[in-house]
Amino acid sequence: MSFASARPLRPDRPPDRRARLYRFGALFGAGFRRWSTYRQAALAGLFTNVVFGVMIYSLLRALADDGRRPGGYDTTQLATYVWVGQGILSVVHVWSWNELADRVRSGDVTADLLRPIDPFEAFLAADLGRAAYAVLARMVVPILAGGLMFTLYIPHRLHTVPLFVLSLTLGTVLSFALRYLVNLGAFWLLDARGLSAVWLLASGVFAGTFFPLRFLPEWAQAVLWFGTPFPGLFQIPLDVLVERPGPAQQIGSVVLQLVWVAILIPLVSRVQRAATDRLVIQGG
Repeated sequence: MSFASARPLRPDRPPDRRARLYRFGALFGAGFRRWSTYRQAALAGLFTNVVFGVMIYSLLRALADDGRRPGGYDTTQLATYVWVGQGILSVVHVWSWNELADRVRSGDVTADLLRPIDPFEAFLAADLGRAAYAVLARMVVPILAGGLMFTLYIPHRLHTVPLFVLSLTLGTVLSFALRYLVNLGAFWLLDARGLSAVWLLASGVFAGTFFPLRFLPEWAQAVLWFGTPFPGLFQIPLDVLVERPGPAQQIGSVVLQLVWVAILIPLVSRVQRAATDRLVIQGG
């Protein structure tokens, strides 16, 4: 029986940029095609999104009766928050993701480490392909359903829609970076299901998927906004779309997302390096 240390191969010369972009695009397309095969799951998810949209908006609408503005939102902003939120749930994907952890436990991760592309980059490309499919299959219908049943908020500023697209993309990248960090825990624990459960709870409460974070006291909002990346997953893209803050705060919140991306991606690289340096695969 033998033991071998497993760490990613590092070529003597950096890969050509065009080849790197081609690999990224190929993996992006593979992720899109993979998720497009689950048509029945997409239909079931759409039905769930519409039902929950009606339930959640009905509850929030009750808070806005008599002209009240809970969290500073009017009824149309709340409607857009809920229905676009139901649409982007599957795009940002704040739920559990265990693919890397499962590959660590089975030992299949060695194949990922030997490929001429960084595992994080490969998994990220596939996840962005999944998100692109979710925009088409899971985002459009809930928004249309909400628009048919309720009055949605229409953005008034010219920069809002492109800023929302950028913010949603950054939120998806942040979500994946955090899910990847959770999965890297399997290199030490072998079983990352406990970490995944903590992530599932934290992302639901602190990202704004259960309720708008602006319902919280101002000090709690400040702690979450500047002390954690969670608002950037869900709350910030929706606030950008409903123009809840002023124009300067809109742009500032997206800049905050960029800051968290700049922090998390190098952190992922460092943790992954530490994980692969200690990984030992049993063979024989």
